[in-house]
Amino acid sequence: MDYNETLNLPKTDFPMRAGLPTREPEFLARWEANDQYRKLMKNNEGKPLFVLHDGPPYANGDIHIGHALNKTLKDFIVRYKNMTGYQSPFVPGWDTHGLPTELAARKKAGISAETNISDLELRKICRDTALGFVDVQRESFKRLGIIAEWDNPYITLKKEFEEEQIKVFASMASKGYIYKGLKPVYWCPDCNTALAEAEIEYAEDPCHSMYV
Repeated sequence: MDYNETLNLPKTDFPMRAGLPTREPEFLARWEANDQYRKLMKNNEGKPLFVLHDGPPYANGDIHIGHALNKTLKDFIVRYKNMTGYQSPFVPGWDTHGLPTELAARKKAGISAETNISDLELRKICRDTALGFVDVQRESFKRLGIIAEWDNPYITLKKEFEEEQIKVFASMASKGYIYKGLKPVYWCPDCNTALAEAEIEYAEDPCHSMYV
């Protein structure tokens, strides 16, 4: 005897089991097939604009919990604004320049800092590595359910993006903001390159430096 029939249970078409590993990809595929993001932007056309500028992650590996937290928090804000009287586009982006990208590319290609390689060859390796990780991270962010303009992100190695950077630099130089001076900088003996202050990790190590 099926005792479910003897209980006063609500009648619903929802399955008894969530089955998220199977059903989540179906949801995401349906959103993509329906062009959900563009329909949302079209629906909110003419409303006050709210833009959240997406600070880009480095395209140098798989996403981690920090990426997941960062993107889902942004998604909460953008969705809330789109549901409360605004048009809030969300254009994701990736930082494909700098030391993190180069180190990931060198590691993947098995090239050490001492390896004799031309700048053009190294740049091609870095470009291919970065764009590969852009695709990997994009699919991971989609699996988190983030609704964004995934087919048209900003990527810092695109020529139009680099062109704008050169224009900004030229404007700063023409106004006298760019100059050459003396300043001590952090140096990485392993990477043989200067480091930004944000890249420095401090530890409680004994220090035997002598200051004169």
